[in-house]
Amino acid sequence: MDSRILHRGRYLTFRVDTIERTDGSRGTREIAGHPGAVAILAIDDDERVLLVRQYRVAVGEALLEIPAGTLDVAADGSIEDPALAAPRELEEETGMRAGSWRLIARFFTAPGFASELMHLYLATDLRPADGARLEPDDDERLVVERVPWRDAVAAAERGEFRDGKSLVGLLWLARLKGESG
Repeated sequence: MDSRILHRGRYLTFRVDTIERTDGSRGTREIAGHPGAVAILAIDDDERVLLVRQYRVAVGEALLEIPAGTLDVAADGSIEDPALAAPRELEEETGMRAGSWRLIARFFTAPGFASELMHLYLATDLRPADGARLEPDDDERLVVERVPWRDAVAAAERGEFRDGKSLVGLLWLARLKGESG
């Protein structure tokens, strides 16, 4: 019925939507608009998953996660192609480039209040970025860890990963590895 913008930030737009329910009554919903993001399951030749440890202000602690990043929004409002964002984020966060890319899933991270659509990619045939390497964002302090894929999946199953994209990615990886033997 109506949408009122409360705040428009660099990536997020906060709004209150007025909705009409099927019975004709009205209500409001608080929504966080988000351009979307990419997450990358990067597997090296030794069957290790590349993970990044970084401090997350929102939760007040450092988390171990699969590499990921928000899609860029251009001045005209257009949103970056996820297939172009994934290689950029992998290089910025891990210093690696991939020879092979596969989109394996798309999922909403918190559809009850946010519009963020995560694009999950599998990246293999990894090699160090040579030449002019893309660096992490100025506010990112990342530590790259390489973990054997079975150990990473086991840690996810034990509840040691607490962010959704890493859980989805690692459980997809277990499924993919199970299919290939």
